[in-house]
Amino acid sequence: MSSELKPSTVLRRSLLIGAALLLAGCQARPLYQDTNGETRGALAAIAYSEATDRVGLETRNRLIFLTSGGDETKTPEYRVDLTVSSSVSGVLLEKGADTPNSGRAVATGSYTLKRISDDTVLKTGRRQTVALFDYPRQEFAKLRAVRDAEDRAARELAELIYADLSMALGR
Repeated sequence: MSSELKPSTVLRRSLLIGAALLLAGCQARPLYQDTNGETRGALAAIAYSEATDRVGLETRNRLIFLTSGGDETKTPEYRVDLTVSSSVSGVLLEKGADTPNSGRAVATGSYTLKRISDDTVLKTGRRQTVALFDYPRQEFAKLRAVRDAEDRAARELAELIYADLSMALGR
């Protein structure tokens, strides 16, 4: 019997060792939540500024749902000043006419997270999302496609801001 190992055996063993090392770093807990649930409680204690337009309202409502399950807190510990703007533009123009075939809805949100007790700024940020859509031929369908794209962009924006708030309060 020889003591030499085949190259395929060495490769297989090194892959198994590498996979074991990667799996050793895995944890079975949420990424932004501590073990005793303090981050979840802090997220539920956030009050949000009033929205000024429909896309801002959609973003604000989604944030409230993500942080507290849809119930606004009566005794907030933190305040988020949220400003959302949106725009819609056509991107592909038809050659024979000047009408776009598809478009993009952009939602941009700027926010500041403050602790209410001492008015300390914990986090500021700016996030932007894009939702693409097609323009149908019917006029009402065009309006609905734009609105649906704005709603998608607003929900994605809320998810990004929620992740930022979770990281800031989870420290």
